[in-house]
Amino acid sequence: MNPFVQFVKDLSGRIGNGFSSLNQNNPSNVAYVRDLERQMKDQNVLDIPFDALQVVIFDLETTGFYPYKGDEIISIGAVKVAGTEIKEAETFYSLVKNETPLSEEIVNLTGITEEMLADAPSLRDALKDFFAFIKADVLVAHHASHEKQFMNHATWLALKQKFQHRIVDTSFLTTINYPDDRLISLDECCEQYGIQIDQRHHALHDAVATAKLWVESIREIQEKNYHNLKDVYTHLATLK
Repeated sequence: MNPFVQFVKDLSGRIGNGFSSLNQNNPSNVAYVRDLERQMKDQNVLDIPFDALQVVIFDLETTGFYPYKGDEIISIGAVKVAGTEIKEAETFYSLVKNETPLSEEIVNLTGITEEMLADAPSLRDALKDFFAFIKADVLVAHHASHEKQFMNHATWLALKQKFQHRIVDTSFLTTINYPDDRLISLDECCEQYGIQIDQRHHALHDAVATAKLWVESIREIQEKNYHNLKDVYTHLATLK
């Protein structure tokens, strides 16, 4: 699918219905989830000015690229951003216990070992904690299709729930800011802005680097008179 068409699908609709409680027998859980659903339904992310937009930038480390062929999430990292302020004290990180042995390639790439995952939270518990952290905030990821397909699969697999959050892709901003540079990887984009990644392929460090990329991209795109995601969508929809 054309990425700009996917952008429209991801951002222009309502957040959706049906993110039911993880424990329907607990009245406090039911009330919490109903309030979360209301917040998500009421939120029209396209019209929120960038300076007021609350987002959670996140990153996943996985055992491969294909969740429906058995690849798994092994860590989740995230940081909150309000407007152009990175909330350095509001971060999330969790390893995730996996069901199959890690390949040598993944161990070398991520630094995560099977010993580290032995006592890690289950996918169900890690996702519950992650959703409690993000609440109804907009999610942002770099080249978000990877994160989206894993979150879709993992949420249903572990919680038997449909993944409801929308994920905004940082690449749509770099597409406007640098239309001729064909910036693709996180490394390329961060290099363009002089952003250092403290530990590549560590979910939290990559999330923090992506947050810095998001903030710099927002500042630059505002100088071009884009005030919200609707302005971005309107421009991208005209591109062939």
